[in-house]
Amino acid sequence: MKTLKELFRKIPETQFAGTNAENCRPKTLLTDSRRVVPEALFFAMDGLRTSGSVFAADAIRRGACAVVSRERLDLPQGIAQVIVPDVAQAVALVAREFFDNPVDAFPLVGVTGTNGKTSVTSLVRFLMTKQTSAPWGLIGTVRYELGRRSIPSYKTTPESLDLVSLFAEMRDADCAGAAMEVSSHAIDQKRVFALPFSVVAFTNLTQDHMDYHGDMENYFAVKSRLFDGSQGAFPRAAVINADDVYGQKLLEKLPPQTRAVPFGFCRGNAEEGFFAENVLLEAGGSEFTLNCPAGTFFIKTQLPGDYNVSNVLCALALVGALGGNVGQAARDVAEFDGVPGRMERVPENPFPFDVFVDYAHTDDALANALGMLKKIARRRVLVVFGCGGNRDRGKRPKMVRAVQNFADFAWATSDNPRKESPEQIFEDMKAGVTAPEKIMFEPDRRRAIGLALDAAREGDCVLIAGKGHETYQEFADVTLPFDDKAVAQELLSLLAHRTGSRSQVSSL
Repeated sequence: MKTLKELFRKIPETQFAGTNAENCRPKTLLTDSRRVVPEALFFAMDGLRTSGSVFAADAIRRGACAVVSRERLDLPQGIAQVIVPDVAQAVALVAREFFDNPVDAFPLVGVTGTNGKTSVTSLVRFLMTKQTSAPWGLIGTVRYELGRRSIPSYKTTPESLDLVSLFAEMRDADCAGAAMEVSSHAIDQKRVFALPFSVVAFTNLTQDHMDYHGDMENYFAVKSRLFDGSQGAFPRAAVINADDVYGQKLLEKLPPQTRAVPFGFCRGNAEEGFFAENVLLEAGGSEFTLNCPAGTFFIKTQLPGDYNVSNVLCALALVGALGGNVGQAARDVAEFDGVPGRMERVPENPFPFDVFVDYAHTDDALANALGMLKKIARRRVLVVFGCGGNRDRGKRPKMVRAVQNFADFAWATSDNPRKESPEQIFEDMKAGVTAPEKIMFEPDRRRAIGLALDAAREGDCVLIAGKGHETYQEFADVTLPFDDKAVAQELLSLLAHRTGSRSQVSSL
C-alpha cells in the first residue's frame, strides 16, 4: 500500500493536514460515502448541486482514514486530509497510482460521438483480438469485456476510479489492448482525465443531451477536449469523420502533435485517410471499396446501412492508426455479426416480414435507421419509438419529424419515462407531427409493439427503436424488466398461435 505522499506525487499544489498525514496508507479509494469501509481514502467530489464536503462526516463515521477536498475541513483528530485544486482530477490521477498505472500496459482506444460508439468499439475489439491472438478489453454501453470475464454495463463511461479498476483487471488478464466509448458527460466530469489514449475517434455529432450541455456548440466544445490536450494528454492520432460538419471543424483544430486520420464517403486523400466508394447496400449487409494508406481493399460486412459503412471505415482507420494489419482487418470484417440491440434482426420470426430492434434515440439516428430500411424494404417501413423522460425535451418534436419523414406508419410510445408522465412527453412530441394520419400514440410499449406486428404484411420492415440492448424500463419509482427483442419474439409467437397462418389484416 502506498502512502498519501506517493499517491499524490503528480498533483501540483497538494497540501496535507493532520497528524502524520503524508504517511497515511489507505487500503482502498472511494467516492461514495455510503460505501466507505475502514481505512478508506474518501474523495469529497462535488456533484451538480451538492458540495462533496457535506459527505465527509458520514465517510469518517464509517471508518475513512483520510479525506480529499478542495478546501480545508474541520476534521476529527487523527483523520488525515488532502487539499487539492480539483478533486475530480485528483481521483483520476490517484487511482492510476493506486493500481500501478494499468493503462500503461497496453494501447487504449477512445471513441466519442453521438452515434456509432458501441458499434465502432465492438468492431475494433473484434478485429484487434484477431490480430493479436490475445483478448482486447471493451468498455461501453452494452457490456464490459475484461479479458477473463464479461459483465453487463452500468454506465457507458464509468467513473474514473471504476475505470482504472477495470483496466487493472484487463491488465491482470493479459489483455493486449482496450477500446472504450467516451461519453460527453465523462469528458466534462473528468472521468477520463489524463488517460493516455493511443488513438481517439470522432464518429459524428447530432442533437442529444441538450438538457446537460445547453446547446450544440457547448456539446462540441466538450467533445473537442478529448482531442486538444485539455484532458491532460494528447492522443497520438485522431480518427475523424470527414463527412460530419463538426468532424470537419475538429480536423481544422487538431494540435500539431496529433496525427489526423480522416474517414468518410467524401473523396479524400487515400494517403492520409480511409474512404469508401462503389458502395452497395443490401438487406444482408453492405459492400464497398476501401481506399486507404495501406492500399485498396474490397470490404464485405454483415452490417446493413450506409451509417454502418461509416462505422466500419472508422474501425478500420483505428486499426491502421494502431499500427495493425489493415489488409487482414479488411478480410475479418466479414465475420463480425454485429452488436446486440444495434439494428438486430429479431430471430425465430415465422412471418414473411422483418422485425428489427435498434438503440436509435435521436432524430439523426432514427433518420439513418429508417432511411436504411426504406432502401431495403420491399413494402412499408413501420416503427415503434418513444422519447425518454427527464431528458432533452427539445429533441422530441425533431424525433417525430424524422419518423414522419421516413416511416409509412409509426406508433409513439413510452421509452424510460422516468419521473415524467407519458402524456407530458407525448405533448412535446406532438409538436413535430406533420402527418397525423400516419402516427398513433399508445403509452403501453408492449401494446404498441403488438399493434405494429399485427399490422405488418409480407415484405414490410418493422423497427422497434429506442431501447436496443436494454432489458428494463425506468419509471418514477421503479425499474421494471422489459426487453424489446424478447417482447417481440413472444408477441410473434402468440400471433402465430392465434392465426395459425399469416392473418389478412386491413392495410393502415
